[in-house]
Amino acid sequence: MTILEAAALGLLQGLTEFLPISSSGHLVIAQHFLGIDDGGLFFEVLVHCATLAAVLAVYWHDIVELIKKPFQKYTYLLIAGTIPTGIIGLAFKDSFEAMFTSINIVGYTLLITGFILLLAEFISRTILNSTKFTYWQSVLIGLGQGLAITPGISRSGTTIAVGLLVGLEREEAARFSFLLSIPAIFGASVVEAKDIVFAEHISSSLALPYAVGALAALISGYAAIKLLLGVLNRGKLYYFSIYCWLLGAAVIFLA
Repeated sequence: MTILEAAALGLLQGLTEFLPISSSGHLVIAQHFLGIDDGGLFFEVLVHCATLAAVLAVYWHDIVELIKKPFQKYTYLLIAGTIPTGIIGLAFKDSFEAMFTSINIVGYTLLITGFILLLAEFISRTILNSTKFTYWQSVLIGLGQGLAITPGISRSGTTIAVGLLVGLEREEAARFSFLLSIPAIFGASVVEAKDIVFAEHISSSLALPYAVGALAALISGYAAIKLLLGVLNRGKLYYFSIYCWLLGAAVIFLA
């Protein structure tokens, strides 16, 4: 892996991890049409950790508050949202992994992501915002995150969309979505990391490219979160619908 390739992969991971356009879907597309490799298991874990650091950087104040007062309702809401994600991920792991070999599936799931974003943007405007954040709302968002393991279904897009549809305010839907991503990304990284020692030998010559890739993922991830928050607050979430529809249609046509 060259420094340029590592930077490109890190940039792709950081942007698509948090923009509602599906990082897994873009990875499948890049591998299928461009022949771009994912960089190996160690690199994948590294860039995931970098995107996790981007969330920590944006929401550090909220995370500090949760650390100071761990036994509070918001902590339990995050746990309630994480449980269905974990159950879905473990129960259907093989099925989800099989989907990564089908470029056609990604084309159609991107179309679905676009529809989810459009639906959430316009229907949420007619929904009265909840005065309280309930556990059933958290569980529904967690279910959305679990289903978003499917390549082409955006995790951030689905969780924010469900949050809006169950009555959360825009800022709260985004905050919960990104905080909920922390255990999801961390858990996925731990599962992948346990196989690194046996899966591949890490050459010292890759130290610089890997570092550049991680830095690119961190910076682009941070920028993606800020961009999404701005678009969401302006009520323009459907902008990403247009992108998903165009990309999905192109993938289906070319495949």
